[in-house]
Amino acid sequence: MVNSEYMQDIRTKVMQTIDLSGDIEDDQVRGVIDMCILEYSLEKPLSVRDKVEIKRDLFNSLRRLDVLSDMLDDDSITEIMINGADNIFIERAGRLCRYDRTFESEERLKSVIQHIVAECNRLVNESSPIVDARLKDGSRVNVVLPPVSLGGCVMTIRKFPKEGMTMERLLQLGSITTEVAEFLRKLVVSGYNIIVSGGTGAGKTTFLNALSGYIPHDERIVTIEDSAELQLTGIDNLVSLESRSANVEGENAGSIRDLIKTSLRMRPSRIIVGEVRDAAAIDMLTAMNTGHDGSLSTGHANSSRDMLTRLETMVLMGADMPVLAIRQQIASAVDIIIQLGRLRDKSRRCLEICEVIGLEGGEFVVNKLFEFRERGLEDGRIVGTLEKINDLHNTAKLMSAGFIRVTKEPTGAGVMAV
Repeated sequence: MVNSEYMQDIRTKVMQTIDLSGDIEDDQVRGVIDMCILEYSLEKPLSVRDKVEIKRDLFNSLRRLDVLSDMLDDDSITEIMINGADNIFIERAGRLCRYDRTFESEERLKSVIQHIVAECNRLVNESSPIVDARLKDGSRVNVVLPPVSLGGCVMTIRKFPKEGMTMERLLQLGSITTEVAEFLRKLVVSGYNIIVSGGTGAGKTTFLNALSGYIPHDERIVTIEDSAELQLTGIDNLVSLESRSANVEGENAGSIRDLIKTSLRMRPSRIIVGEVRDAAAIDMLTAMNTGHDGSLSTGHANSSRDMLTRLETMVLMGADMPVLAIRQQIASAVDIIIQLGRLRDKSRRCLEICEVIGLEGGEFVVNKLFEFRERGLEDGRIVGTLEKINDLHNTAKLMSAGFIRVTKEPTGAGVMAV
């Protein structure tokens, strides 16, 4: 770790030498930093390692996002948790650990936060202390400022792979099997409405990205998100919408509900809602029930059945409807629920895939299609696989898409063949 006194002295020299408020190139800044380090090293000896670290840290603090830059550049880090300027944790390979570097002050952390938020045309201050934003690479950012946060500025960053996740990659990681991947491909192509469910950090958005790779390229897709995270590729006719909070005057807000209603006028083949978490559920279900088959979304829940209950609760938040009518809407709209989760070895897996058949006696009838079965431990990692439990009950969409055909026996009886 470089002596903080050295860092501050050289930083002062750089600031006295260059005017950062003007239009100046990064290479010029690096050149000035190199010159100041050289001059300083004539007075106080610096090792090669010290020089490299000082140059990196100074450039990051002046032109980038300070110590945050190195964490963002490290592909092995998947999540960054900043609980104040000198209390930083990271997630690497599914495990949390303390980061060995800190911001020089709380004011510097606030400056970095304001820079990130401003890039997304968002606002965060004491009057509006909570905001969701994103970085240029798509990483999700959540910020909470005092007085809501009692221990200083809090910022959480969920990083996403630089390249969108694919089913092929999930197969390599062992998250799903070849049989399941092919089954999901047929469901997506056939236009089944699918919700990816799971807890925080279970990989819902990542899995949704992989699923979207099966969408036919000639369709028109509208994505709706709180903060843009989806990385859909290969779809030319794509419209991406992002909600926004009201401005200082309390105007010009664009909620998820507003965007779903607007998207229905865009002639979408499918609508993808990044995450349904409130009364917007009623609008999403309406879209699924009005000719937009193949729509996809994610939601927070501990099981497939819990996801149905959560949807019911979310609809009640925005509509005064009888519970039975809500359940009928859900059963009619949602075809498949994919449940993801983290196992005790911190790995992310698909735990079950269920089909929503309908209602019976006012209760949801759920058909479990696949379930993760654990086989044991190998080098500290859980070994298991998704096993088929039941066949799909509702095959009408598969038949319409040509994945199932009906042939006639000589007796005249119909036989289905895949």
